[in-house]
Amino acid sequence: MTDDVKIHPLVSPWGRFGLYSFLIDAPELAIVDTGIASSPAQGMAPALEAIGRRIEDVRWILLTHGHIDHIGGAHALWELTGRRAQVVIHEADAHLLRSRQAHVDEYLTGRGRYLDDPQGVEKQIASTKAVISGEMEPSILVRGGETLSLGGGVTVSVHSIPGHTAGSVAYVVDGQNDVFVGDAVQVHGAANGFPGYEDPLAYRSSLQYLRDEIRPNHLYLGHPYRRADGVAYGVELDRDQASEALRESVDIEVGVRGAAHQCLCGGLPETDSAYSPFAPVADKLGYEGDPTLEPSPFFTTMHGYRTQYDEEE
Repeated sequence: MTDDVKIHPLVSPWGRFGLYSFLIDAPELAIVDTGIASSPAQGMAPALEAIGRRIEDVRWILLTHGHIDHIGGAHALWELTGRRAQVVIHEADAHLLRSRQAHVDEYLTGRGRYLDDPQGVEKQIASTKAVISGEMEPSILVRGGETLSLGGGVTVSVHSIPGHTAGSVAYVVDGQNDVFVGDAVQVHGAANGFPGYEDPLAYRSSLQYLRDEIRPNHLYLGHPYRRADGVAYGVELDRDQASEALRESVDIEVGVRGAAHQCLCGGLPETDSAYSPFAPVADKLGYEGDPTLEPSPFFTTMHGYRTQYDEEE
């Protein structure tokens, strides 16, 4: 690498969430994550223009994982580049880029099992139509271990960090150790106030890998995740903040795991609680957020522990 590469956050408002993408200002411009369908034209294009860059010149679209608020704008952004940008995603999450229906299926097999919403499927279908700009085939599938060249000696290494989703990845700007993780570092969660991950074992292992092996100089997050006191980190964390967020995320997972294990060992009686059948977990952790608000991380995470527990039995 030659000179330090500048990183620019690109924000796209959406409901209760602030969606963040990032420009890697390399000779071949790269955007990490794409927000929702409206984000490229309404958020990215003017933000790039303000710093003297053109969205038409973006040559890399790097997706950290397949959730709709990260891949929703991918097709629209690709179109704005004249279809010249290369779209990169982990092979385990590629189906979420290729198919809107895959997001509905994910809802049905996961958190949807616990949400008493007769219109849940219809809401998911409507959301995927509104938020995902188009189904598409990725240009490059990664597994982790690849190096992408952004021109001028600038390279980005790809690291597999599953847990939040099976195909979550970290993109690391080599030489300056700027690390983009999307939603793979949850701390206490974002607007819902609870950390969300599909595979608890993989999530913990990935956090430890980021903490002990990658050791970010700067850590870039997809949303402003929150500390124990409810105060949000920014989305651009320096070395000390990154270390703190990773350490706290591991500690939080340990606590959630303990509460989940105790609940699962005691059985899962159905109750009138909004947290049913995991009400003892919410009680033990003092969680008072609304578990029905999408993306419903409470039920996504609890389903992950339940699946793990059933596999061990």
